[in-house]
Amino acid sequence: LTSIDAVVARLQEINQARKDKTAAILAWGFDPIFFGERRMNLADLDAVSTDCAILVMHASLHIINVNSFTVQASGIDENDDNNNNELVRRDENGRPTGEFLSQLGMYMAFRSTNINLQTAAGNAQTLINFANVARQTGVTTATDLANAMKPEDIDVMCDVVNRHDYPMRLVVAYLGSGGDAEKGIARLREVADQQSDKLRLSLVKFVADGSIQGFSARLKSPGYHNGAANGLWYIEPKRLKELVRAYHEAEIQVHIHTNGDEATEVALDAIDEALQAHPWRDHRHTLQHCQMATRDDYRRMRTLGVGVNLFSNHIYYWGDAHISQTMGAKRAARLDDAGGALAENVPLAIHCDAPVTALAPLFTAWCAVMRLTSGGVKLGGKAEQISVEQALHAITLGAAYSLKMEHEIGSIEVGKRADFAILQDDPLAVDPIALKDIGVSGTMVGGHVFLNKQSA
Repeated sequence: LTSIDAVVARLQEINQARKDKTAAILAWGFDPIFFGERRMNLADLDAVSTDCAILVMHASLHIINVNSFTVQASGIDENDDNNNNELVRRDENGRPTGEFLSQLGMYMAFRSTNINLQTAAGNAQTLINFANVARQTGVTTATDLANAMKPEDIDVMCDVVNRHDYPMRLVVAYLGSGGDAEKGIARLREVADQQSDKLRLSLVKFVADGSIQGFSARLKSPGYHNGAANGLWYIEPKRLKELVRAYHEAEIQVHIHTNGDEATEVALDAIDEALQAHPWRDHRHTLQHCQMATRDDYRRMRTLGVGVNLFSNHIYYWGDAHISQTMGAKRAARLDDAGGALAENVPLAIHCDAPVTALAPLFTAWCAVMRLTSGGVKLGGKAEQISVEQALHAITLGAAYSLKMEHEIGSIEVGKRADFAILQDDPLAVDPIALKDIGVSGTMVGGHVFLNKQSA
């Protein structure tokens, strides 16, 4: 769908075709940055229905558009003077536009419906479906880096993931952003006994800011290239420092979502202060996404022992938009600078952030190697690029290292678990431009072969 009108027309078709016109409609995968300057508003979704909740999630999972029904059900109006103003975008007259920002803003929208995505994520069939997608793309270990770790959900994970025919290992991080550190630390200690060789429950994750393409990430001066206001602190810097220090002192590995360069700086400040208070040699705290990191940032990471897991797919999917709208050409040239991380000896992994972009590690490796946007623009130069061999390391041993699992997985060695992808071509022999097109015949996990249907 290439216009907001086309999105609305599709939703109208769905609404007209269904029998129960009072149930909520949830759509996903929308990204207004591709549709020009106009943004979706209340009138657009009111044209679908005003008799039920209409919710359109952005691909970034940081913003949601809703109709008037949902705004009213959420208790938001133009006279709202509570503390939710940052979470609800408004027009020049103070009226809500229908955009709810951040996880808290999306929660405000969802609480008025019968939709609970967290419950769906803990469903056994969801876990099975995800593992099958992983198998098809050659993934043998995946992470869930935003989980509430409810007892009932962990019980389901233990039952499903530990099955001999489950084709994947799963590493789950406790989402510590909104809660009390003491409670989170206690929860991670409680679930420690439920871990196995296929299910790990040992990390905590914080989300410091939003998304750059959603204009909700925190950028340093000069800010957004198109003049948009700076983004949101999902966790205020002072609070982030308190949380990082508490988990660090409990010697729990911390992963921090930072998109904008201001958020990266604050996260490194938090880790620095925690290390000064409680030295810990092999903490391996890791910054996730971290797409605007400079060489100075990387040098600081190396000094602090911090690793980085770059969202290299940004280069292809949003590189053009970052040049024209969010960062400008100069800053966009260093987007997801994997070459810089390696040059400064920072432990490097790369990822696709599924379902924000499709699970496909060879495509992610291709993005880091080629650095091409969807419009064919090459971001940066040789200094920012990495080789095919380095990219393969980043999606295998690099990722394993970031999870403190390199002694078990990430390479084929005596004494490690027999996990690997079965590829249809040698990635070191094909032209690098063809890296993303290599077929996957299946995987082996713990010595058990899981073939894809076309290869069975």
